[in-house]
Amino acid sequence: MTASALEPRAGRRCQSAVNALHSALYFAPEYDDELAALGLDRGSMAYFAGRAAPLGAVGAGVVTATFYNFSHALVSRMVPAAWAIASPAAVLDARLRAADATLTRLLGPDVIASPELAEAAALALRATEACGREARPLYAANADLAVPERPHLVLFHAATLLREHRGDGHLAALAAAGLDGLEAIVSHCATGKGFTPRFFRLSRGWSAEQWSAAQDRLRERGLLDGSGELTPDGTALRREIEDITDRLDRAPYEHLGAAGVERLTALAGGFTQTVLAGGGFPLEHFGKG
Repeated sequence: MTASALEPRAGRRCQSAVNALHSALYFAPEYDDELAALGLDRGSMAYFAGRAAPLGAVGAGVVTATFYNFSHALVSRMVPAAWAIASPAAVLDARLRAADATLTRLLGPDVIASPELAEAAALALRATEACGREARPLYAANADLAVPERPHLVLFHAATLLREHRGDGHLAALAAAGLDGLEAIVSHCATGKGFTPRFFRLSRGWSAEQWSAAQDRLRERGLLDGSGELTPDGTALRREIEDITDRLDRAPYEHLGAAGVERLTALAGGFTQTVLAGGGFPLEHFGKG
């Protein structure tokens, strides 16, 4: 199957299916337990440390820049204080232990040992061969890490690479659209496809007043209406952002080929359904709220 046979949104569907096998980690008790055992605070500090650790002992400015939609005030309370408690290397080891425990719990030992999971891991890792480091700091930092040996951890590693590769490109699209970090999540919330406004505000460190001010800025641009819903221009801008993100993230899936993308989407989608059925995500925090 040639690269030209790849459907325009096939890469997005594939990455979405694979992504859950990375992002479920941040909601897992095993993650907080492992990082708390190092002395880190549960919640925001553990999250920032675990996701930023591949970058090294960076300061708050780097984390705010690469994470994009978190309040710098929140980031500054967690980083670099985290590195005085646990080194990035120790955090990365804990993150991998947490991934091992989380995926084993959510998928079950039979799935972990299955040939289908090993196949998905090999396909996802092959896709990452075409990811580019240029202007993609979080992807590049994770790409410098060693590939684990066990298939379910290979799949976690590849899912991390594919997630951060797409994410870095998405941030470029948001910046090009003239959306700051808070405006980006306010407009995303208005689509109804992400977290609730309350969860976003609390987890990203924004006050109700800051949220309201961002809504006002978006209204001034004609992107939100008086009730906080996207206007036609707002809907068009969010669609354009996603289209640019898809284009910037196309290479790994072209490299894998249409047949490989279809197979990986099916395999990872099945695993994701198992994760969802096992309570891997707090579904009450999704939607418009």
